[in-house]
Amino acid sequence: MTDAVPPKRVVVTSPRTAAARRPPGRSALRALDEQDRVGELLVRSLVRVQLLLALKLLTVLAVLLGGLPLLFALAPGTRDVVVLGLPLPWLVLGVLVYPALVLGGLVHLRLAERNERDFTELVERS
Repeated sequence: MTDAVPPKRVVVTSPRTAAARRPPGRSALRALDEQDRVGELLVRSLVRVQLLLALKLLTVLAVLLGGLPLLFALAPGTRDVVVLGLPLPWLVLGVLVYPALVLGGLVHLRLAERNERDFTELVERS
């Protein structure tokens, strides 16, 4: 049995490590601090993305929750169903709506925080 000697480790580096990563100039962070046109454009884009997210979620919740009374009106058989001693429309509209709203709020919070993280990364990269 022979004892094999592990190969010696070699460090590989790029010849451009000493090169500047980005050209000198105005950064997005400085534009935000000084509130100039670029900073204003960046903030406006973040607000636009957050507003679009809120409108999309509002639309989904409005269609789902607003469609329930329509469903009960168009399918009269669902009004006669009794679950746990309560009529199905009462149970759905009076109890099950709230977890849907909480879930919608959690989804909005998660996606809004993701948008803000993306914005922060964009500002820090430039």
